[in-house]
Amino acid sequence: MSGINWFDKARHRQVWQLAWPMILSNITVPLLGLVDTAVIGHLPDGRHLAAVAVAAMIFSILYWAFGFLRMGTTGLTAQAYGEEDGQRNRLLLVQSLILGGAIGLMLWLLHSPLIALALQLVDAAPEVTAEAEKYAAIRILGAPAVLCNYALLGWFLGNQNSRIPLVLLLATNISNMLLDVVAVYGLGMHADGVALATVISEYLSLGLGLWLCRRVLRRTGGQLDRTRLWRWSDYTDLIMLNRYLFVRTLSILFAIAFFTTQGARQGTDILSANAVLLNFLLLISNGLDGFAHATEALAGRTVGQRNLRAFYDTAATALIWSLITALAFTLLFFIAGEGIIYLLTDIEAVRQIAISYLPWIWLLPLIGVWSFLLDGIFVGTTQVKAMQNTMLFSVFLVYLPLWWLTQPLGNHGLWLAFISLFLARAISGGYVYYTLSKQQRWIA
Repeated sequence: MSGINWFDKARHRQVWQLAWPMILSNITVPLLGLVDTAVIGHLPDGRHLAAVAVAAMIFSILYWAFGFLRMGTTGLTAQAYGEEDGQRNRLLLVQSLILGGAIGLMLWLLHSPLIALALQLVDAAPEVTAEAEKYAAIRILGAPAVLCNYALLGWFLGNQNSRIPLVLLLATNISNMLLDVVAVYGLGMHADGVALATVISEYLSLGLGLWLCRRVLRRTGGQLDRTRLWRWSDYTDLIMLNRYLFVRTLSILFAIAFFTTQGARQGTDILSANAVLLNFLLLISNGLDGFAHATEALAGRTVGQRNLRAFYDTAATALIWSLITALAFTLLFFIAGEGIIYLLTDIEAVRQIAISYLPWIWLLPLIGVWSFLLDGIFVGTTQVKAMQNTMLFSVFLVYLPLWWLTQPLGNHGLWLAFISLFLARAISGGYVYYTLSKQQRWIA
């Protein structure tokens, strides 16, 4: 790691060229959540907001559990791009789309028992559960589109193209926001209207993404070997890599689901207040993930090129800008956090509860920034087994034990345990980074 060039202008420009479209596109994701919350939160009955929070959490688990379709595709595609292996690049695109579509259809077929079990585990109030069921019955229709979109986003990013993902996510989320307003205020729908708006937007994005693939494929060499699409053995790399990402993603989603469930057991107002604050978390994580995604693409390319010096320079550059962005988020929420909460809901009890827990949000960017960046490094270099192990350690040996010890503190104890999860990920991930660097194991 000696001799890192922290101020290489070309490297800073390279990181920003990939990062800024991802930052903008990522921020539209929690902004969509903010619009969902605001549209539902201004209805007079708090059960609609609570139902969207519960149902959206369930679909986060169902969909994000298969987030490996994006992450695994990014890492492998970036390495194929660095190696200038056009045939493998094309194969990864189609294989990832086939996997995404197949898993999406499987989720649709099995959704009834899965959702019933999830709602039973959450154990929210009966009126909240009934509204959440309406949301879920519609939202599941978008499963194939969602997972194929994951594959497309990962493939575009692996090809060092972050502007097409920006176009796709902006198209998805802007259309979703507009359809939210039409469904709720124009058609008089509630949680079911929010779900319908989301499904329509997901399929619009898939169609646009497939059409835009042509632009990247025109610049990609090689030919697609169609015989490799139907042999199970040719999916080995994707499946073996993604099994670690699958376990890692399930672990973090379990942590979020556990957080939401424990909030629900403290009452509808606590559940709703935590739902409002989780939108802040999504804004933070998606903003910081812009640099993590840039690191995935660039680190994968440097590994494909077998250029260790460029790898360390990329990591250092991404770290500088990640820290600056994290500090900016902390200042934003310190100054404007209460105002944002007031924009999100008119329910006074929910407002006051959310404001009382706002200081936890001020800490999140500065503690979470390290784990977000390390995840990008691990994905790009396909060191995903280590990524899985640090997550398992943080969730099951830090987060859950600390929550159990701090139960007398109520919701403050829950937030303390949640913040500690990110701290544990940063420390354990930093140790892995140091070990792999000392042993020079980044490039196989």
